[in-house]
Amino acid sequence: MQFVAMLTMLSDHMGIIFFKNELIWRIIGRLAFPIYAYCIVVGYKHTRDLKKYMLRLLLIAAISQLPFMLALGIMGFNAVATLLVCIVTLYLLDKWKWLVIPVITGLAVMLEVLNFDYGLYGLILVLIFRYTKGGYMVLSHLLLNIIFVFYKGWVTEFFSIIATLFIVYAPWLYKAADNIQIPRWLWRSFYPAHLTVLGVIFLIIRES
Repeated sequence: MQFVAMLTMLSDHMGIIFFKNELIWRIIGRLAFPIYAYCIVVGYKHTRDLKKYMLRLLLIAAISQLPFMLALGIMGFNAVATLLVCIVTLYLLDKWKWLVIPVITGLAVMLEVLNFDYGLYGLILVLIFRYTKGGYMVLSHLLLNIIFVFYKGWVTEFFSIIATLFIVYAPWLYKAADNIQIPRWLWRSFYPAHLTVLGVIFLIIRES
């Protein structure tokens, strides 16, 4: 699953930077965020030390922020920062269930107002992966995509449902990909590293 997430994210960002008129790069890239969101939920459930997990995400988000803005030309917070907010949300919901509405509302507003990558969409998708299973997960993700077509015009985001279909109905495909062993350091550093490399290449091409 990690290998697929890395490749599809790379495709997405290459499409944004180098192939803006070739939609196929972005379509392939739509699979990345649902996989990362699902991994966050799995990681939250199984981590032995939640504080270290959150600190690691915070460090990756901080290191990635400048490369994210320079490479993609986006003035806002990167996707790892969004996932960090999502895992904080899961923790708060488990700790203070009676504060469900204010917690989700407050963090959702923050994600949208401060322009976090994927914003409210990312938070809802993580909640879907946390609290639904099977066909309900697929239907919930489909409904989310429909809502965001009208809310933000995210038509290509419809293709992200493919990732969830594989998670629910063909998890063996991800397990097959996981036969390719990814070192922890590569998995954790890939987001800031690939953004830095792509950004540098783009600057070189632009200046040449």
